[in-house]
Amino acid sequence: MKNVVITGTSRGIGFELAQQFANNDCKVLALSRNEKPLKDLNHKNITTLSVDLGVESNIQKVTSFVNENWKNVDILINNAGKLINKPFTELSTNDFLEVYKVNVFGVAELTKAMVPFLKQNSHVVTISSMGGIQGSMKFPGLAAYSSAKGAVITLSELLAEEYKEAGISFNVLALGAVQTEMLEEAFPDYKAPLSANEMADYIYNFSLTGNKFYNGKILEVSSSTP
Repeated sequence: MKNVVITGTSRGIGFELAQQFANNDCKVLALSRNEKPLKDLNHKNITTLSVDLGVESNIQKVTSFVNENWKNVDILINNAGKLINKPFTELSTNDFLEVYKVNVFGVAELTKAMVPFLKQNSHVVTISSMGGIQGSMKFPGLAAYSSAKGAVITLSELLAEEYKEAGISFNVLALGAVQTEMLEEAFPDYKAPLSANEMADYIYNFSLTGNKFYNGKILEVSSSTP
């Protein structure tokens, strides 16, 4: 029975992903600002914590839980994301900070807090976006979001090198369009070719086995543009 920490579990891919792991005999610690949707399912393998990754002190809740209940983490999935869709000239420094607090700083702080619990053959999977891939098509209004998603790609590459001797693998999945609430915020009229549940199924399988084949890699998981 693996211990799995997942962020951004109140909706979309994270919500589906938490259930997939739990239904397959994994213990899940599900983190989101709104824990109610998963908590209401009352699944015996899911523990929910209300955590705002943009608030550094909230990370201590996660550390305390793992230390008191699990002692080790097999899989960490950095799935939470924040998107602000505005023309570049209307983006304030605070807008950039709000996006980076969740998409970059929150990923870094949570990963740092979990490193002592990540043992040999553990896997850290960070969910990025095709918008963060150098050379990919970019879209107006997403300067803060896409640049943040690019930052976590470089961070993951670095951590893979830094922790390779410890046997911890770090990989990134750069997702294309998935029919989620966040996609609707970015592209209101666009219909994605994949559902949240379909993408969750892919991430579930990759999280369990991808570290046997990859470390420090960015996999582009996209069949469409956007």
